[in-house]
Amino acid sequence: MPILIQHFMMKKTFLYLVLAMMPVLASAQQVANSAPKASEATAAPTAGAEAPSAIRFGYFSFEEVFRTMPGYAIAKHHMDDLRLKYDAETKRSEDEFNSKYEEFLDGQRNFAPSILEKRQAELRELMAKNMAFKAESERLLKQAEEDAYAPLKKQIREALQKIGKAKGYAFILNADHDSLPYVDAAMGEDITELIKENLK
Repeated sequence: MPILIQHFMMKKTFLYLVLAMMPVLASAQQVANSAPKASEATAAPTAGAEAPSAIRFGYFSFEEVFRTMPGYAIAKHHMDDLRLKYDAETKRSEDEFNSKYEEFLDGQRNFAPSILEKRQAELRELMAKNMAFKAESERLLKQAEEDAYAPLKKQIREALQKIGKAKGYAFILNADHDSLPYVDAAMGEDITELIKENLK
């Protein structure tokens, strides 16, 4: 009998505890429901905040701008003249070699062994000199072209800096050789004509 009483008293105490906790649990549930979710708080934009502006950039044809610069025709004329001089000297050297080679072919059967060896050595030396001159002339022409066009390219770079800063561009692209097949007009602007105007 005492055991039954003790068991009844424990159940009664447990019921009292449950009833006492119900208001607290209801209040906690209400607070949880009213609190904004973390994802919603993150997704909701801050009042007054502005959306990030789209990136704007410029693009142009370097070759078109370069070839219409006032100094380009002068620099190109100088380079064409220099190239003609190197080509003429190369042709003279080749003609000289061809002439000596034909003489060698015509007389090689009648040459004494020492003369034959001497002529062959002369032809090898002449060929080596011609090849060395051709390689050196190509190097010198390339260097001369870089030196002649360097001031013009510097002017283009300075114009790009000026226009890019004035327009607020993030960058400016060279669209030559079909390297820019698509441009969103809302973001990219063709400034080829604008650069030409700045370089006049």
